Amino acid sequence: MRLGVLDVGSNTVHLLVVEAHPGARPIPTASHKSVLRLMRYLEEGAINDEGVTAILEAVGDAADAAREAGIDELLSFATSAIRDATNGEEVLERVARETGVELQVLSGDDEARLTFLAVRRWYGWSADRILLFDIGGGSLELAQGIDEVPDVARSVPLGAGRSTIAFLPDDPPSAEQVSQLREHARKVLAKAVKPFRDLPAPDHVVGSSKTIRSLAKLAGDVEEGLGSSERIVLSRRALDDWTPRLAKIPADARPALPGITADRTFQIVAGAVVLSEAMRAFEVEELEVSPWALREGLILRRIDHLS
Repeated sequence: MRLGVLDVGSNTVHLLVVEAHPGARPIPTASHKSVLRLMRYLEEGAINDEGVTAILEAVGDAADAAREAGIDELLSFATSAIRDATNGEEVLERVARETGVELQVLSGDDEARLTFLAVRRWYGWSADRILLFDIGGGSLELAQGIDEVPDVARSVPLGAGRSTIAFLPDDPPSAEQVSQLREHARKVLAKAVKPFRDLPAPDHVVGSSKTIRSLAKLAGDVEEGLGSSERIVLSRRALDDWTPRLAKIPADARPALPGITADRTFQIVAGAVVLSEAMRAFEVEELEVSPWALREGLILRRIDHLS
């Protein structure tokens, strides 16, 4: 079947179309993306009128693209920006009424579990116990386990977009602003790490999401993987070396750097700080980057139901 997955996230509205069959990996056939940066439209916890209009336009465009792609089924979901907004229910009702798309709101823990499923399938059982970091626009997802369902899955409000709006208002941010974000992240992660302490040490540490992939392309090492694939490894030392340099560059100049795209340039510094502190809190020296994340997790779960 031709399956569409529509992800209404804090930073982008992204439609991914795949050919999906039980027992086979999903094959991407089309993609449509709109940059949203929803966090900039929040006023006292609510998405303002301009933000609602932006959501309606982006979802409407994605729905048109899905129909043009000839999909058999559309899985549509929203994450932290709409989930946490005080007028989130109203926004969801307007989206359904005006675009015909009914968005499923995922909890943070569900995001962590679905992303973990995707990462487990990508790396296979030979990876043994996996520790996962996934940085979205609104939240940071953490999960660890040895099966397809993690033993522990947590979501904390340390997304790259949320952290940028709250702590890095200047472009480029000041050293003091970066330091304040780092201290905040340490406090949040000190609590988040507690449920993981009684688990066995991970055999494999993985980062997913566009933010982590961008940072790995900038500061990581590319190694040969299986077949023709590449294995990208990011060390905390390299990340910490790049972060202060990245913070001194204006956002409009960062896309000239390897891996930094225009849709992530405004929040990449916050993402680097959050990832560094997450690796420090979990005593991780390096991680490997997964090309699969939340969207693929939803696709895989749907394929499992088909079979």
